Amino acid sequence: MKRRGVILGLAMLANARGAGAQGRAHRVGALLAEQAQVNIVQKVLEEKGWLLGQNLQIEYRVTGGDTNLSRAYARELLALQPDVLFAVSNTSMAALHAERSDIPTVFAMVSNSVEMHYVESFSHPGGNATGFTPFEPSLGSKWVSLLKEATPNVDHIGIVYNPEPGNNSSTFRKSIDDVARRVGIVSIETPRGDSSDIERLIRALKDKPNSGLIFLPDAITYVRRAEITALAAQCGLPAIYPFRAFCEAGGLMSYGVIIGKIIAAGVSYVDLVLRGAKPAELPVQGPTEFEFVMNQRTARQLGVRLPPGLLARADEVME
Repeated sequence: MKRRGVILGLAMLANARGAGAQGRAHRVGALLAEQAQVNIVQKVLEEKGWLLGQNLQIEYRVTGGDTNLSRAYARELLALQPDVLFAVSNTSMAALHAERSDIPTVFAMVSNSVEMHYVESFSHPGGNATGFTPFEPSLGSKWVSLLKEATPNVDHIGIVYNPEPGNNSSTFRKSIDDVARRVGIVSIETPRGDSSDIERLIRALKDKPNSGLIFLPDAITYVRRAEITALAAQCGLPAIYPFRAFCEAGGLMSYGVIIGKIIAAGVSYVDLVLRGAKPAELPVQGPTEFEFVMNQRTARQLGVRLPPGLLARADEVME
């Protein structure tokens, strides 16, 4: 993937603490999943009172969810010795954590921060990292239930995610398995090896009758959502996704958080750390708002008749 870096200068207002008080430019290293997230970071910082040009530099690296690129960019950012690191996605956070840095780190869109030992607990992070998680393990059962309600004949499912280090499959697997058994799912298949196995898994289910897909939150599938949803449609597989952007790209249905709000909340923590707060004192925060979106046009293309009751519960039905 082509390297994309952006260096922006920002200045604090006259009453801001930290950089202005110390008379030097502070630096933030941001490891993001896609270019659009740069705009969120800049907008929130401006709203917090930072101005372009003087007291703060932000070095952006955009990974596209690629594991190897994330590792390379993590090392680049750490070599710059920024005052704060900001990681968006499991892949980004895993890459930074692997370097065992003591630089204060804020994360967003990271679902397994305790299990991966980024923090000790949500209420008491205890180290140099904190942030915002968009998921809770029970979402796994929700995705199974909604997919089964929309397509009652599905009894084989593929769980789609990037199997490389930093993935979040274990966060959801128990709740997926528990509900799958109760609703009559016969088999569950997952990718193995590396991200190239995602496409192989989807194509393999094409020839298995009554199959469907559950996409776990993952940077690489999110960035490739147009390609992924097109492949699922080509294979005739109903699927549920974790974000509405997949439905906008042609996916059948989604249930999850609003990504922009989670990232914006993470940037608010970056602001606090720059102003003197310690990550150990800022609790990890979970999601409080979810949205359920359905794509009626895709349903017709797949030959799926969505139940009226399910459509009535959706926050939005795309035509």
